[in-house]
Amino acid sequence: MSPGGGGGPMGDCEYSQIGTHSPSPMEAPPAEKKRVRARRKWEVFPGRNQFFCDGRIMMAQQRGVFYLTLVLILVTSGLFFAFDCPYLAVRITPAVPAAGAVLFFFVMGTLLRTSFSDPGVLPRATPDEAADLERQIDIANGSSSGGYRSPPRTKEVIINGQTVKLKYCFTCKIFRPPRASHCSLCDNCVERFDHHCPWVGNCVGKRNYRFFYMFILSLSFLTVFIFAFVITHVILRSQQTGFLNAIKDSPASVLEAVVCFFSVWSIVGLLGFHTYLISSNQTTNEDIKGSWSNKRGKENYNPYSYGNIFTNCCVALCGPVSPSLIDRRGYVQPDTPQPAAPSNGLATYGATASQSDMCDQDQCIQSTKFVLQAAATPLLQSEPSLASDELHLPGKPGLGTPCASLTLGQPTPPSSMPNLAAEAGLTDILPLKEEHVGHQFLTPEEAPSPPRLLAGSPLAHSRTAHVLGLASQDALHEDSVRGLVKLSSV
Repeated sequence: MSPGGGGGPMGDCEYSQIGTHSPSPMEAPPAEKKRVRARRKWEVFPGRNQFFCDGRIMMAQQRGVFYLTLVLILVTSGLFFAFDCPYLAVRITPAVPAAGAVLFFFVMGTLLRTSFSDPGVLPRATPDEAADLERQIDIANGSSSGGYRSPPRTKEVIINGQTVKLKYCFTCKIFRPPRASHCSLCDNCVERFDHHCPWVGNCVGKRNYRFFYMFILSLSFLTVFIFAFVITHVILRSQQTGFLNAIKDSPASVLEAVVCFFSVWSIVGLLGFHTYLISSNQTTNEDIKGSWSNKRGKENYNPYSYGNIFTNCCVALCGPVSPSLIDRRGYVQPDTPQPAAPSNGLATYGATASQSDMCDQDQCIQSTKFVLQAAATPLLQSEPSLASDELHLPGKPGLGTPCASLTLGQPTPPSSMPNLAAEAGLTDILPLKEEHVGHQFLTPEEAPSPPRLLAGSPLAHSRTAHVLGLASQDALHEDSVRGLVKLSSV
């Protein structure tokens, strides 16, 4: 077809590019790939906590008592502002409802801050970290890993001259730091664990203890405030209309007084107990277990106390809030795919990888067998003979000269099977230098290249079997097999 011609049977043909990339078993076709949404860490959190507002709110699973606390505070305060404050603002002062509002908002703020925050959860060890720690423990104890669960492990550290034991957590796979403990309800190790409070629906630890203390402190003041002014309201009305008429005029005051009367004792008692703990720099967990003594001279003195009530209170209530260690709103980083331990047979990735390795080994074995079979065939019987004087060049040694005068490297890989005999024959019989040690070796520039000589000569396919004898053919056959085995291994 002419260069400019557009007719003919080939004129209407269109060419399309053929893709040579075939998807592997682990790679899905592009049309079947699904866009995977990046997950945050709170979505894969291993504990029993519940998260809301995209991980901003963190609470325990058991939140029923927290809702009861919320209802009691809201209902009691609502009734007080609706039925008592209007009368008290007129008869006494408008500062009464204003002070009550300040206390109410402070109570709600500290309650929500305690309930919705991270109490100081310690992150669990990754599988690699856990395996490394188990290996260190086995080496230190001199025991081998068996199928039984080893007894509790501990480490000892010195804090202010006092020996403190660090216990190993079998759930989190870590040695808990001092004053940390594992909460069985939330299934987390919490730093400076105080207790799990169902009234706030969360653990109380290092990061939210000050807010918990502020909550019970402000709630105590609010309860006493409401109870005192409810009684004042009832007394003032009783002076005007009598006690029964006062109760009929404001029945909500009676309900408020009853709720506050039975609540104030427990709230104020709890406030006093935690005030004692703060002043001595202890936790509820340590006080219940009797871990430390307040007297400095005893053997089990508290190593965390500063020896001053004012300093202990300032450290607990005014110190900086440590950042969260779990980063619950961070994104989960994709891990490098690794073969997992087989549970019911091999995993998908491990099985596919092993199958591909087996396929590569089979292909390599088949190619090696093919090369060995080709090398085992007499390569020089089918080639015509070539006279030695026809291959002789001026200034160069011919085939009749000793072969050890040429020094070549490894055999040149054959480009095609028909030229395999000539190329392999000339390159394999030349490096027999141990038989002719006294000859002068030629430089690589002076040595002729047998493949080029044969390819450029018009007598490339003439007689060669006449030059080589049976002994040379046997040596050639063995050397060619050796060379091809080396090539197949490469």
